[in-house]
Amino acid sequence: MCVPRNPQISKEHFTVYQQEISQREKIHERCKNICPPKDTFDRTLLHTHDKSRTDLEQVPKIFMKPDFALDDSLTFNSVLPWSHFNTAGGKGNRDAASSKLLQEKLSHYLDIVEVNIAHQISLRSEAFFHAMTSQHELQDYLKKTSQAVKMLRDKIAQIDKVMCEGSLHILRLALTRNNCVKVYNKLKLMATVHQTQPTVQVLLSTSEFVGALDLIATTQEVLQQELQGIHSFRHLGSQLCELEKLIDKMMIAEFSTYSHSDLNRPLEDDCHILEEERLISLVFGLLKQRKLNFLEIYSEEMIITAKNIIKQCVINKVSQIEDIDTDVVLKLADQMRMLNFPQWFDLLTDIFSKFTIFLQRVKATLNIIHSVVLSVLDKNQRTRELEEISQQKNAAKDNSLDTEVAYLIHEGMFISDAFSESELTPIAIDTTSQRNASPNSEPCSSDSVSEPECTTDSSSSKEQISSSVTPGAVDIMVNEDVKLSDLELGKLANNIQELLYSASDICHDRAVKFLMSRAKDGFLEKLNSTEFISLSRLMETFILETEQICGRKSMSLLGALQSQANKFVNRFHEERKTKLSLLLDNERWKQADVPAEFQDLVDSISHGKIALPEKKSGATEERKPAEVLTVEGQQYAVVGTVLLLIRIILEYCQCVDNIPSVTTDMLTRLSDLLKYFNSRSCQLVLGAGALQVVGLKTITTKNLALSSRCLQLIVHYIPVIRAHFEARLQPKQYSMLRHFDHITKDYHDHIAEISAKLVAIMDSLFDKLLSKYEVKAPVPSACFRNICKQMAKMHEAIFDLLPEEQTQMLFLRINASYKLHLKKQLSHLNVINDGGPQNGLVTADVAFYTGNLQALKGLQDLDLNMAEIWEQKR
Repeated sequence: MCVPRNPQISKEHFTVYQQEISQREKIHERCKNICPPKDTFDRTLLHTHDKSRTDLEQVPKIFMKPDFALDDSLTFNSVLPWSHFNTAGGKGNRDAASSKLLQEKLSHYLDIVEVNIAHQISLRSEAFFHAMTSQHELQDYLKKTSQAVKMLRDKIAQIDKVMCEGSLHILRLALTRNNCVKVYNKLKLMATVHQTQPTVQVLLSTSEFVGALDLIATTQEVLQQELQGIHSFRHLGSQLCELEKLIDKMMIAEFSTYSHSDLNRPLEDDCHILEEERLISLVFGLLKQRKLNFLEIYSEEMIITAKNIIKQCVINKVSQIEDIDTDVVLKLADQMRMLNFPQWFDLLTDIFSKFTIFLQRVKATLNIIHSVVLSVLDKNQRTRELEEISQQKNAAKDNSLDTEVAYLIHEGMFISDAFSESELTPIAIDTTSQRNASPNSEPCSSDSVSEPECTTDSSSSKEQISSSVTPGAVDIMVNEDVKLSDLELGKLANNIQELLYSASDICHDRAVKFLMSRAKDGFLEKLNSTEFISLSRLMETFILETEQICGRKSMSLLGALQSQANKFVNRFHEERKTKLSLLLDNERWKQADVPAEFQDLVDSISHGKIALPEKKSGATEERKPAEVLTVEGQQYAVVGTVLLLIRIILEYCQCVDNIPSVTTDMLTRLSDLLKYFNSRSCQLVLGAGALQVVGLKTITTKNLALSSRCLQLIVHYIPVIRAHFEARLQPKQYSMLRHFDHITKDYHDHIAEISAKLVAIMDSLFDKLLSKYEVKAPVPSACFRNICKQMAKMHEAIFDLLPEEQTQMLFLRINASYKLHLKKQLSHLNVINDGGPQNGLVTADVAFYTGNLQALKGLQDLDLNMAEIWEQKR
């Protein structure tokens, strides 16, 4: 272990101490000489001191109190007891003696005190004399000191005059100049604020409502912050509030005027926006003031404009018609009802075209309003994103600060010192930036600047700091002007879209009222097919155009069209059903010639074109009518009614093409028409109703065959008609196609009944003739000659009407009936196939029948197989 060594001490180490203490030692020695110590006093002095102390103890303690005062009654009574001065009871001499004694005692006390005071003075006489002696020295010291002070003051005055006075004067001038600049800026700001109302009036005169509102808001903010407490502006805030309310009313009135001007200007093909900047300014101003009911104003103006459009179109059209006397017919509706269909159709076309331009104009205006609302909504979202980013940064900063605090606590440092060090740099930076931003500003001084002004400067510096730190502060400030939530803005955007839908509904409703006013006298129900189809196409085109413009289909006009279409379908069907009924009632069921136009019609159907041929203008080549109708290689002998029925069927199909909305109704009506033709033709031919209706003498086999062939022609076209309707039906409506299946079955049943009727006719003939048959000469017998004659007539009647296959099948059935009756008669005559004479006669007759039957056209290959007519007698 190392032991430290003591240093070597010499006299030089005490040199400094001796120099410092020597002066004090001299003063101490001088004081000792002036005031000797108490040990040098004489013993007599101590004895005298003891004696004086004893004498002082004789004086009462009350005289020694520091608060001794005779004006106190208690003290006075203690010093001078009044009982010694009471003269009552004849004791005057005694009291006088007591008073004298008291006076002597007090005099004695006074003497003791004076003696002690004189003794004390004698003890300190040397000090008094020494003080008197040193007074002169003290005066000399004071004189020297006064001279030194005067010299120092002179030097300081010279230094102040040469070094400080000019600089301080410059600083005071600079500070005064800075204060003057602040006062000037404040006065300039006050002058600007004073000009707010005239400036607002100027802005309002040019419809700059947003600028006026921004100026009012800025002025209100300046009044509350920079100019707060200024007496001359005490009423300006309330005046600006009233002015803001006035601007609200002006904006509503201006928007109403704009809507009227925009919607009521001439309806031309162009759909440019009227004063787009003015509209945007109005919408921004209304949104800023939360006046969200301006859409209702626009909606009301749309209704008024739609009414005026129809009224003006009717006036213009009626004024062009010379046949209408407006002086006699006063009401505009009555004048409109006097128009014929072409004139009324042109009027409706004009109304629809004006409505289309009107809707395009409304859409363009609403698109501008919608874009303004969406821009504000987008700004809200961007502001919210910036706030979230700022919050995240602040949270990250707080987390880092917490980590630093924990580190400082762990290291044992003072946290307040660490904070002050960390905050020192940003404060310095902010101060520097503030000075750079305001070069004329100077630090506040308590000598010449009042405290409120310092506060204003600090607050403005804080605003500068916050605006420099916060990103997008300008956007946030602008966004705060329009204080609408995202929900309100989204709802307003939806209302704008609904207003566009409402505009379409308004146009459709007005069009429906216009149609209904014209339909009061049954005008629309009296339209023919061409006219109604033209009207339907015009309305459907308008409905489609409005749907494309507004994005939604309005149902009112579509419903009115459907209602009129239903009435048209009923009338259309009733007319054609009545026409068919008249044709059938006048039909004589004879084969009719087929005009060339009908042959062309069925040819076009075969090529897939189910429509009536267009009427060719000019002279057409005359072609001779054909005897039969050729359909896809097959010949159909028909009556005239069926040809017209085919044309009627095509009218139904074409009506479906022209008016798709009536497809289901037309399908029902067409099926009803086909059923009516089937049932009515059955009544007239099979039921022999034509005998009474037309006056036919009898229903011949030719009538029956012709009726069958007509039915077959209709059956041929039912699949084509079904496919035509199926292509125009919705999938959920396919169940209606079952009507065609039922009709096809009914027609086939009818055709089968006609075939059975033809067989029944011959069956009754066989029964009548063969029941009288006798097996005897001559051969062939008269019965078989008659049978062959009737068979030839039957063949002649139906062969040109029915196809060869049907003719063969029919004669096979007739032959089967013939064999049955012959077999029955031979059995009745007891003729058997035994090779006898009767057998030979019967064989000869049968051979004659077979030969004649196979000699008929189309029956050469008919297998009659007559062997089974023979039956062994039981």
